[in-house]
Amino acid sequence: MTDAETAETADAEAAKAAKAAGAADFADGPEALTVLTTTDSEAGARELARGAVEARLAACAQISGPVTSVYRWKDAVETAPEWQVLFKTTPPRYAALEDHLRAVHPYETPEIIATPVVRGSADYLRWVAEETAPGGARTE
Repeated sequence: MTDAETAETADAEAAKAAKAAGAADFADGPEALTVLTTTDSEAGARELARGAVEARLAACAQISGPVTSVYRWKDAVETAPEWQVLFKTTPPRYAALEDHLRAVHPYETPEIIATPVVRGSADYLRWVAEETAPGGARTE
């Protein structure tokens, strides 16, 4: 068996074990996204988080900070404290979440970056989907 075949077999076994342990399988694409933004204050981060969760655009949001951001803006290198907000949502809700963030964000050009969740607990990902369903279609 070649090294590539050995690695492929190991990957397949790991995926099988993860699925048996309750991890979701994403053959047709991600079932969840994490969406990151930053803002200039803890209070602003809390407002962004609460607004998105209340609107069911995200199941939850985590706030970290302050972090130090170094960036180029309008031909100058800036350094500023910021608070990161990490939202958990689904691909069908991403566009509405992005629109919401753009509408309420204090920055002219806010950072809004989505990353697919490639693996996760099936129960948790089901909860994310339920909490972000339009109209609050929860199954609990």
